[in-house]
Amino acid sequence: MKNSSFSQSKFMAVITVVSGNFIEMYDFFLFGFYAVSISDAFFPLQDDYASLMLTFATFGAGFLMRPLGAIFLGSYIDRLGRRKGLLLTLGIMASGTAIVAFTPSYKSIGLIAPLVVLVGRLLQGFSAGVELGGVSVYLSEIATPGLKGLFVSWQSASQQVAIIFCAALGYMMGQRYSESEINDWAWRIPFFIGCMIIPLVFYIRRSLQETEAFSKQKDHPSLKEVLNSLQKNTLIITLGMMLIVMTTVSFYLITVYTPTFGQKVLEFSSLDSLVVTLCIGVSNFIWLPIMGLLSDKIGRWPSMLVFSLLALFTAYPCLNWLVNNSSLNNMLIIELWFSFIYSGYNGATTVALTEIIPVRIRTTGFSLAYSLATALFGGFTPLISTWLIEVFDDKAAPAYWMSTAGGLAAIATVLIYGSVIKTTFRERKGKFLG
Repeated sequence: MKNSSFSQSKFMAVITVVSGNFIEMYDFFLFGFYAVSISDAFFPLQDDYASLMLTFATFGAGFLMRPLGAIFLGSYIDRLGRRKGLLLTLGIMASGTAIVAFTPSYKSIGLIAPLVVLVGRLLQGFSAGVELGGVSVYLSEIATPGLKGLFVSWQSASQQVAIIFCAALGYMMGQRYSESEINDWAWRIPFFIGCMIIPLVFYIRRSLQETEAFSKQKDHPSLKEVLNSLQKNTLIITLGMMLIVMTTVSFYLITVYTPTFGQKVLEFSSLDSLVVTLCIGVSNFIWLPIMGLLSDKIGRWPSMLVFSLLALFTAYPCLNWLVNNSSLNNMLIIELWFSFIYSGYNGATTVALTEIIPVRIRTTGFSLAYSLATALFGGFTPLISTWLIEVFDDKAAPAYWMSTAGGLAAIATVLIYGSVIKTTFRERKGKFLG
């Protein structure tokens, strides 16, 4: 009976802490899916390409705030507690969602409109800079021994619930409203719904308990001490950033950018693109816990190395085949393959990052590595993908970006786990020969 109660309390703790992740990804996915409508509302230019690029630049600008959020909010969490920090980030994140929902269009208030939307994205990025790190560290610290990969995988899996919810909501809206109505005003409805969900999530997260690992720490570093520790651990944070590049690039490519790619490049309807995105969310949700558990059984580096190499070598052939054999079924096949790669890699990598960062700066260090990867690479994936297609005149050009991310991840994995990899191969070679 005691064990059952303990398991139930762990389950409720996981649900409670990942609820904020739902809001974060809900907001980001909506902005990506309704990018065309948002560009018309806030960035109306003569050139559709320039308007869309400006919208994606605003989307990416929020990611530039993530490293600052990682440092300042991360040090707050490392100093004052996981629970307090996660409540604070949720409040800031909520304001960013509300701003996009309620800001009048460019036609109504002129240049003030895009500036206000930009402020909303910056606030959202600032809070998101530590949200993933705070949640991942919390899950790793409450995890049952030997199951850290499984526990931490629910950080990413919870984001897929938001994607599934958004895609289903968008599909229903597509059935209810015409495309012109959605572009004109109805695109705001999902943002309004997000604003209504936020108070519920805040209420749920208030019940969070502080982790035992944090409570046992006798010394909690100040901001100055955190900054000094970050400086001393620059190498491991840089390598951690290289690991996460693969996670963020592949994730934003298959989720946020997929609707735009389907509509603008492959010329499918918005509803067709939504169906594909919905399937991706379901696929990610299924694979992530499985791959997290697999990394608990076989170790982190085998999954990280295999799936980063798959991204490096299969991204372009797959996407090139798709654009030359364009159909909804083929798009679904390729996107599900990319989903498998993303989930296989991320299921091992997120928990690995919590393990390689020193305990005293675990939240700050994790968040900074994650935020730098997202700010410099992943967050600008829609923008860069759009630019690559234009520059190379190649509809499959976004694959170059995913392959680059896979190459960086493979290098970082070898550098971090090099000695372990060598030892493993020596042992297996000895068993084979002996």
